[in-house]
Amino acid sequence: MLESFYNRRRRLIIDHQSPRYSKTMQVPSILNLPDQIQVQGIIPEDYNLDQLGIVIVDHGSRRDESNQYVKQIAQMFRQQTDFKIVEAAHMELAAPDIDTAYKSCVAQGARYIVVHPYFLAPGRHWQEDIPELARMASEKHPNTACVVTPPLGIHEAMIQIMSTRVQNALPSTSEITNG
Repeated sequence: MLESFYNRRRRLIIDHQSPRYSKTMQVPSILNLPDQIQVQGIIPEDYNLDQLGIVIVDHGSRRDESNQYVKQIAQMFRQQTDFKIVEAAHMELAAPDIDTAYKSCVAQGARYIVVHPYFLAPGRHWQEDIPELARMASEKHPNTACVVTPPLGIHEAMIQIMSTRVQNALPSTSEITNG
C-alpha cells in the first residue's frame, strides 16, 4: 500500500488511506505541545550521550544562502552543547535531507536520534511531514529509536531574542529628533 510519495514539487503527500494517518490528527493547543512525537522505538532513561544523534531540520530553500542557516545553527549547537553528533537537514528542496542526516548520525555511532524542527510554530510540517520523513529514514535503521521535538514555538528565551532584535533595529540614541 502506498503510504506517501513526493509530487513534482517534492512536496510529501500523505496517503490518507494509510493506517498511520488519522483524520482526527490535529495540532495540539499552542501552549500544550507534547515533548516529543515518537517515531520509532524508545530512547531509554539511561541512554549513552555518545549514542545520541541530533538532526536539526529546516524547511529548505532553492536559495543556497538560506540553506546555510541550518548548517550554521547545527555547528553552533554542536560547539555549545554536550551533543557531539549533530547534523543539519532540510525537509525539502535542498540536500541533505532527513534521510541523509539520519544515516550520517548512525554512521557516527548514534542509536538514538532526536529530530528537531528549526521552525517557529507547529503546523502540518511538524505534525505530519517531518515525523513521516523521520519514520521513513528510521525504518532503514531498525536498531535505532527516533523522536521529533516540538518546534521552537512559544518559549521564554524567544522573548529575549525578540527584544534584542527590536533593540538592534532602533537608533542607537534616544535623542534623535524629527527633522
